[in-house]
Amino acid sequence: MPFYKIAEMQQNPATANPQQFVQTAVGEFMKAGIVTKPDEEGPPLHMHPNEEQFTLVLEGKLHFVLGDEERICERGDLIHIPRFTNHRSRAIGGTAIFFTVKSPAGDGDLDQDYNRAEGAEEAEKRFEEAKKKAL
Repeated sequence: MPFYKIAEMQQNPATANPQQFVQTAVGEFMKAGIVTKPDEEGPPLHMHPNEEQFTLVLEGKLHFVLGDEERICERGDLIHIPRFTNHRSRAIGGTAIFFTVKSPAGDGDLDQDYNRAEGAEEAEKRFEEAKKKAL
């Protein structure tokens, strides 16, 4: 059975946003990764038609848009992202780190099933408003 030490895993730029970094592990039915987002970074609003996802915030804060909901998620928050649900997150107030799991595994790339969503520009405006409130 494979065991992983996060500190020893290679960090690679993410496909959807090269400003963030991922450390990934791939199994038979799912893929997992540690994602590091610098302040204010993250991919635009998107959805995954073929993947279900869970995200656990480990450090920092994320401004999260999930479907029609929006909130600041912090350490210990677990987010379920069903297939076909528009979502996106941005680190707010500094770097954020989270653990994420997606199924199915596909080719192992965490961004493999990334599909930019309509309304991505509106989600960015919501982030700007959230930043003002957070400061």
